[in-house]
Amino acid sequence: MQYEVNTVQEYIAALPEDRKPVIEKLRQVILANLPDGFEEQISSGMIGYVVPLSRYPKGYHVKKDEPLPFLALASQKNHVAVYHMGLYGNPALEAWFIKEYAERVSTKLDMGKSCIRFKNPDQIPYDLVAELCQKITVDEYINSYERAVKRS
Repeated sequence: MQYEVNTVQEYIAALPEDRKPVIEKLRQVILANLPDGFEEQISSGMIGYVVPLSRYPKGYHVKKDEPLPFLALASQKNHVAVYHMGLYGNPALEAWFIKEYAERVSTKLDMGKSCIRFKNPDQIPYDLVAELCQKITVDEYINSYERAVKRS
C-alpha cells in the first residue's frame, strides 16, 4: 500500500498499530547496516533507500530526475515487504539469501524478483535482513546497475 506522506515519520504514523513496531524495527536494522552513501527518503509511497543524485547524477534511467532506488520498506495489505534491487540483478546474492533464509526460518520464503514478503511478523529474520543490507556498497550497486542498463 502506498501512503500519501512526505516523511518517514508520517509514513510510520499512518500505519496500522500492529505494523508500526515491525516497520520501525526493520527500519532500524536497515539504517544500522546499510553501507555509507545510501539515503533514506519517501520513495513511491514507501520508505526508500536510494543512491542520491549528488552521488549518482544520472539518476534512475526510468525517471532521470529521481535518485537510483536500492531498497524499500513497505506495509502492504497482507504482508510487510522489503524490496531489494540488489537481489534482482545478482544471482549469487539471491542464491545466498534463499539458502540462508531456509536455514534460519521455518516458513517458506515468499519472494519475487526484488520483493521479500513477510506475512508473519514473528518470522522475520532481522539478522538476515541486516546481513543482506551489508552485502552491497553504493559503488558496487552503481556498477551493477550500469552494467544492467547497458545490457537492456
